[in-house]
Amino acid sequence: MKHLIFSAAACSLILFAACDSKKTSADAQAPEAMAAMKPLVELAEVEQEPVDQLQTYSATIVGEVKNNIAPASPARITRIYAEVGDRVRVGQRLVEMDKTSLNSQKMQLQNLETEFDRINELYAVGGVSQSEWESMKLQVEVMRATLGTLEENTILVSPINGVVTARNYDNGDLYSGQPVLVVQTIDPVKLTVNVSEQYYSKVQKGDEVSIELDAYPGETFTAKVSLIYPTVDAMTHTFPVELIVKNSDLKLRPGMFARATMNLGTENHVVVPDIAIVKRAGSGDRYVYVYENGRVNFCKVELGQRMGDRYELISGVPNGAKIVVSGQAKLSDGKEVEVKE
Repeated sequence: MKHLIFSAAACSLILFAACDSKKTSADAQAPEAMAAMKPLVELAEVEQEPVDQLQTYSATIVGEVKNNIAPASPARITRIYAEVGDRVRVGQRLVEMDKTSLNSQKMQLQNLETEFDRINELYAVGGVSQSEWESMKLQVEVMRATLGTLEENTILVSPINGVVTARNYDNGDLYSGQPVLVVQTIDPVKLTVNVSEQYYSKVQKGDEVSIELDAYPGETFTAKVSLIYPTVDAMTHTFPVELIVKNSDLKLRPGMFARATMNLGTENHVVVPDIAIVKRAGSGDRYVYVYENGRVNFCKVELGQRMGDRYELISGVPNGAKIVVSGQAKLSDGKEVEVKE
């Protein structure tokens, strides 16, 4: 009987010792388990660096000079001598309008000149007064001026060397307001962009600007700032800048869509790897996890331009900060993390 009591006591002692051993082992492993539960992240230290401030604007190419060929008053179009795409020179006849009014005015002028010759002879011998002579002389001069205007509006010529870019009538049509033809110079061509007023002091006449067109993918053209408007639009807070592009090969045509990229100086900004940028679900905002004292904080950032596999930050992350570049999937604001060595 004593033997049985001793055996039971011994078993109890052994069981207690085993349980105590397991508890001690679990207590020893608890910190390791807690550490293993922290997300493992990789960090990178960010720094400011000089970044070219490149701004891209959309614009439409137009001819440097554009002329609308049209008469001063309604009349029937007798003949159009040029077609769209024709190259024309200064003084070249482009359109002939109906001459009915011109011929009528010529006959009236001839009659007036005949009458004036008669009065002029009488005036020489004292047959008419000076006032009568001056009155008739004035009528002749007015009629000659009127006839000259009619002649200019009957035979329409090109005022520039250029290309016909539009034709709005056919022979025999009655002119009704639209220009008969449009002539533009296309070497060079120009485009106008609207630049934010914050860059007003950064734009200088003669600055080079990079131009890209959908019509020529992968090809870049060079423009120069030719005109800076002296006022800023109070509504949009922008000012127009005119750019000139040489076009000796005539590849650029009025109406083409273009993107103009201007370098508006250099500013020191923090630059981060693009893999550090996080987009919060349901929002267009962008964030970066910033590490400090074992925790990460969710910091909203304002992106600048993309630079290969990096982003310029306008604001949000201070210079010298440590940011998370790997392991963001398991992170949340204020979460403790383990840093990968």
